[in-house]
Amino acid sequence: MNVTRGFLETGNIHHDGNVSSNGSVGILNISRPMNAAINILTITILFITMISLGCTMEISKIKAHLLKPKGVAIALLAQFCIMPLTAFSLAKFLQMDPMKAVTVLICGCCPGGSLSNIFSLLVKGDMNLSIVMTTCSSISALGLMPLLLYIFSQGFTGLENAVPYIGIITALVLTLVPCAVGIFINHYKPNYSSTVKKAGLNMLIIFSIILAILSGLAVKDVIWMIFMSDVLSVAALMPLIGFMLGYVMSVICRLSPQCSRTISMETGCQNIQLCTAILKVAFSPQVIGPMFLFPLLYIAFQCAEALLLALCFRCYQTVKPQAVGKWNSCLHVFVK
Repeated sequence: MNVTRGFLETGNIHHDGNVSSNGSVGILNISRPMNAAINILTITILFITMISLGCTMEISKIKAHLLKPKGVAIALLAQFCIMPLTAFSLAKFLQMDPMKAVTVLICGCCPGGSLSNIFSLLVKGDMNLSIVMTTCSSISALGLMPLLLYIFSQGFTGLENAVPYIGIITALVLTLVPCAVGIFINHYKPNYSSTVKKAGLNMLIIFSIILAILSGLAVKDVIWMIFMSDVLSVAALMPLIGFMLGYVMSVICRLSPQCSRTISMETGCQNIQLCTAILKVAFSPQVIGPMFLFPLLYIAFQCAEALLLALCFRCYQTVKPQAVGKWNSCLHVFVK
């Protein structure tokens, strides 16, 4: 699909200059070598992340949760209902232009990310459920993500034929391959899992720093556009709404507090590596502009809000026993 041409024809979005007359994102002129380097690094980071994620999965634990699928089913419902609806509602409410809207929708329809496993650990969640949910959402996204994007893109003029479905499906398939490799290593060669995860983390840090530097150089002239009020508002509100509504839905469905905290973290945390890969590879630089950096803005707010919620939970756990102890002491004295 010629996404650039489709976008130009359907929405008449871009004109000469950095910003079009209707406020769309700026046009980038990135050299081919730099663009290729950014694309390769983006895909490499995605592969490393998914292999490392696969190395944390155990087939026996996946089977155990699938045999009692209530928690996983509610988690998937939260992931693929709350986040896409939140993305659509915020984009509509803030009247975002088509390119910004499709970026937000792609981010909102992505499956859960690997960071949710870390945050679930911080809030003392069910780690088995967290890992299984991340796995199941990655697999389910193969069908649900294109479907949800098709449904929600109908609400924006100019997006009906502009979403790169083939590129998205290809990216999703490619994420499942390294994930399967990681599961294979953890199942048949468990001694190598820790080595793969440590090496993957080191490589991830190095490649992420290089990618951040190259991306900054590529968009330095229009990077200010990523910090516009509507983009910042969406990046801040999306994960927070996901965390809150994910917990509320779990409580309504009468899941345990531990499972509710897990689903809360899983709902608000998106697979940012996948989102970045789709935005950078499926769209040309002239179309996506600096909006391919939106996932980085999202993850900054996502981490800050998740850490704040984890801190509040830890403080609550510290204060609650003390309050209960004082109440029991007072009650004991009163009885005497």
